[in-house]
Parts: sequence; structure tokens; C-alpha cells
Amino acid sequence: MATTTHDQPRAGERTGDIEYPDRPEGPISAAIIAAGVGALALGILTTLAEASTSVADALEWSERVGPLSGKTILAVVVWLAVWGVLYAVYRNRRLETRTALIIALVLIALGVLGTFPKFFQLFAAE
Repeated sequence: MATTTHDQPRAGERTGDIEYPDRPEGPISAAIIAAGVGALALGILTTLAEASTSVADALEWSERVGPLSGKTILAVVVWLAVWGVLYAVYRNRRLETRTALIIALVLIALGVLGTFPKFFQLFAAE
């Protein structure tokens, strides 16, 4: 059985009447890195809330939810703010998406670590 392969056009190349412009990957990288920073923010806020009762009290924006309400809202605010700043910085720049993904994965791993009870209980307030 014969198979045919179709080559994908490269950036800046013309195929027929369609031109494929070379576009910077900065905005995509900004979104990926911002997601990692948001996850890290959640991990840091979780650990800080365990380490300090005053931080936990300050993050309790809803009695029914407890400090989780403040942690998640602040993490989302950090994510959106960082995304906006990084978008402005990398809007017209080339930034390898693979590099952004590696950075984001490291930040997400650190953020997830901060949400594990075995980790944040090491810093629990007595």
C-alpha cells in the first residue's frame, strides 16, 4: 500500500496563492510561562497560609471557603498580570516555545509541590 507524504510549508514560504508569514512565538510563550507562574503563586500562597496564621486569616475572603478563596483568587490575579506583562515584553520577539514549556513545567512542578500537605505541613504554624 503506497502512502504519500505532504510537506508542511515553512514560515515565509509561498504555496500556490497562500503566503505563510514568519510570526514570532513570543505571545504563545508568554501565555505558557504565565501559567507556570500562576501555579507557582498558588503553591507559595498555600505554603505561606500554612506557615502563618495571620496570612491564612488574611486570605480567608469567604468563611464558607476559608483561606482557599484568597489563595485561588490571588493566584489567578498573578497569572493574568504576568500574562499581560509577558505579552507586552515578548509581543514581537522570538522566544522558543520549547524553552517556554520547560520553564513553565519547572514552575508548575514547584507550584504543585507547594500544594502537597507533606510539604506545606513542614512549615505549619504551631
